[in-house]
Amino acid sequence: MAIDYGRRRCGVAVTDLLQITANGLPTVRACDLMAFIKDYTAREPVERIIIGYPTRMDGSESESMNYIRPFVKRLHQELPDIPIEMSDERFTSTIAHREMLAGGFTRKQRAQKERADEMAAVIILTDWLQARDFRS
Repeated sequence: MAIDYGRRRCGVAVTDLLQITANGLPTVRACDLMAFIKDYTAREPVERIIIGYPTRMDGSESESMNYIRPFVKRLHQELPDIPIEMSDERFTSTIAHREMLAGGFTRKQRAQKERADEMAAVIILTDWLQARDFRS
């Protein structure tokens, strides 16, 4: 499972059982995310949770980590048996918008921030899967 964590909304993506493709789930409000994850992991097997790690161009942490870090700490406490990893999410929003454009999304569809959040989570998970395959 991958999460593009935002102050208001969070994109969520999961992979198939063979861990080949990433698929987006409906965007979740940040205030509902913990309950969503707990419910999802109670119903579906989740090997690990990948959370987008926002960094600046120089590689340093972005200010977003001020609200992501407490969420990650709470997630560790709530689901101690599921490993949590951070994954660089630089450019995921830009890539998501480009993919929407290439996919023929209308201007109205591209303006829906929920779609971009969902696609960003898919990109985070896809990147992580590809990097894992490369490391193997």
